[in-house]
Amino acid sequence: MTVRWFSTVMERGAMSLGTSTRIRRQLEEAEGYLMLEMPSYALEILESRAEWPSMPFEANFLKGEALRCLDRYREAIQALDVAAALRPDDIAVALAQGWCYKRTNRLAQAVDALERAARHEPENALIRYNLACYWSLAANASKAIEELSLALRLKPEFRRLISDESDFNTLRGNSTFETLMRDAAPSK
Repeated sequence: MTVRWFSTVMERGAMSLGTSTRIRRQLEEAEGYLMLEMPSYALEILESRAEWPSMPFEANFLKGEALRCLDRYREAIQALDVAAALRPDDIAVALAQGWCYKRTNRLAQAVDALERAARHEPENALIRYNLACYWSLAANASKAIEELSLALRLKPEFRRLISDESDFNTLRGNSTFETLMRDAAPSK
């Protein structure tokens, strides 16, 4: 299952009235390509300029998302780190960073990104579920189970994901995890 973390620039109110129409339209076009799952076209637009005056956050976030969609995680991290420096409390950036850090074997940084996001949105089930995955991969069963329990309390429908989640392989056989699994199994 692919989870989409992309939050549109327009929804976040990031487009200011003082921004040039051309720049805004280019970023909207890049965003549209991402929404259509055409990240290479989005990236082409985003790389057409060396700078995005008055909109560096949006440009770096969109570039990071395009690169992430193209499985170019190391490059994506560079753009996402710039976006995170500009808006450290942005949840979508933190989730995307975590995704990329995990896939570049930088679990400590993946956890840090999501812990930062959890401080801003402690009741966000997606953040908690992903933290559970990352803690499991880091072989910290107690933290993984704590985060998974919280995620399931916040969003019980995540229970259906557990049995197929390979990130939890390190937890299989743990009695507390097995109880969560048993509780997650659909009733017959």
